[in-house]
Amino acid sequence: MRMKDKNVVVTGAARSIGKAVAERFAEEGANVAILDVLEERGQETAAEITKEHGVKAVFYKCNVGEKKQVDSTIEQVITDFGHIDSLFSNAGITRRADFLDMAEEDWDDVIRINLKSMYLVGQKVAKHMVERGQGSIVNMSSTSVRMTMPGISPYAASKGGVTGLTMAMSLSLAKHGIRVNAVGPGTIVTELNREALFNDPENRRNVLSRIPMMRFGTGRDVANVVLFLASDEAGYITGETIYLDGGRSGLNYTFPVPEDKMV
Repeated sequence: MRMKDKNVVVTGAARSIGKAVAERFAEEGANVAILDVLEERGQETAAEITKEHGVKAVFYKCNVGEKKQVDSTIEQVITDFGHIDSLFSNAGITRRADFLDMAEEDWDDVIRINLKSMYLVGQKVAKHMVERGQGSIVNMSSTSVRMTMPGISPYAASKGGVTGLTMAMSLSLAKHGIRVNAVGPGTIVTELNREALFNDPENRRNVLSRIPMMRFGTGRDVANVVLFLASDEAGYITGETIYLDGGRSGLNYTFPVPEDKMV
């Protein structure tokens, strides 16, 4: 129970990786504030966590790219929970198009949700943590900082920004007893990509051939690293981005994929 009686805010927690992280914190005894724009799914996630783990879990509908919503929501979380010990800024989107065809509005949407939200939520929560003289923040980056594709230029730019922002935040907040780190996942199975990864054998083989560990990551893989970085066990770690990708970002060739890995 590494997070027993602590209060954690998780953005983008209605489903997928964010939900897995919220559940993992709850397993370790934390109360969880779930921020998302998906109201029905968010309410369901909060109810499931409370029922399964017996902790306090509350959903807040919030567009984390809008300052007024962020400020009012975080203030309400503090009122409801008393204080915030940890933040996982996870909310993110992507828009796909070749760089030459990328629309300005799509670029702006991705930067606003993926990068600006880290500043808005992080700053608001950090000001509260400064008053308490302690806290931990984990931001969601990506292996797209190290390697990317031509069709996701705003996503790659936003995640590169998150890594830089994480370092800057950590330097500013260290003197206040607040640690700031980031996680950069590789290919993680989510609701959005499950069909492409499991129902398309050719795509599955292509992706696995670039992962030395020969498997896709799971939400729990990410959650375990986020939990560690947020916990006291990582008390001397700040300003770092931890990449969890099964070895992919260090690879400069492809592996043959055994048939048993295709199941």
